[in-house]
Parts: sequence; C-alpha cells; structure tokens
Amino acid sequence: MNVPQFGEPEPGRSYPDRPAAFVIAERDGRIALVRVAYGAGGSRLDLPGGGIDPGETAQEAAARECGEEAGLAVAVGASLGRADHFFVNQDGKTHNTRGEFFEGRVTAEAPDLKTEDDHSLEWMTPHQALAALSRESHAWAMALWLRRRA
Repeated sequence: MNVPQFGEPEPGRSYPDRPAAFVIAERDGRIALVRVAYGAGGSRLDLPGGGIDPGETAQEAAARECGEEAGLAVAVGASLGRADHFFVNQDGKTHNTRGEFFEGRVTAEAPDLKTEDDHSLEWMTPHQALAALSRESHAWAMALWLRRRA
C-alpha cells in the first residue's frame, strides 16, 4: 500500500514514528472537528484523534480520542486509508504521525468522556471542514471521505 507522506521535516530534528488514529465523525450532514488552542495563543483545527495506546486497536483509539477531545461517543466504521505527517505539536515535540483515518458516526453527546481542556468541538459541513482543516493529511482524508460519497 502506498502511504502518502505530508509535512516538511525541519532540518536537524528527528521525527519518531507515532501510530495514530483519526475519525471523520458525521452527524446530520456535519463533521465533528476539534480546535486545539495553544497556550501562547493561536490554534489549529483537526479531525478528532491521536496516538494509539499500547494494547489498543486503531479503531478503539479513534473512538477514545473522539470522547476525550470532543465529548462525543462514536461508532467507528471502515478505514479510509493511511497517511503519514511530519508534525510539531504546540509543546515543540516532533513526530511522524503514522495515521489511519476512519469513517465514523456520532452516536451520542458524551461530555463525561471529555478530558482535554485545550480542545473544543466545532461542527462544519464536509466542504467547510475540507477547507478549514490545518493538517494536510487530515484534509486528504476528508477528500477521500467526500469521494466515497460522490
């Protein structure tokens, strides 16, 4: 399988692999996104998701992260594909995010699952989300999701 690589590594920095899972969670024609606020100001807009914990499947990680970041319970469906992304987080930590992207359906609001205070839920139409997502790999996955529905 040909896995696309997004982002540009900064010279002189290492980017350890970090397996991750993300979900395009849809409800009533809108997509759940998370705005990640930076402590020093500014933010980025992502699909819900993140690192896969030891012993966890990619689907389990995608569902857990959607709860922790957005306060949503989701049914994680089919894989859309995999993409890698050189990434520097707000704390300056580098990773080559080795992401798998899934289709998902929001099953319930679950505010008791939310643990990440620097993340806030935003809803957008699929085309708005495609244009607004901060990471190229997330926009790539959103485009795949849209093409499957065309």
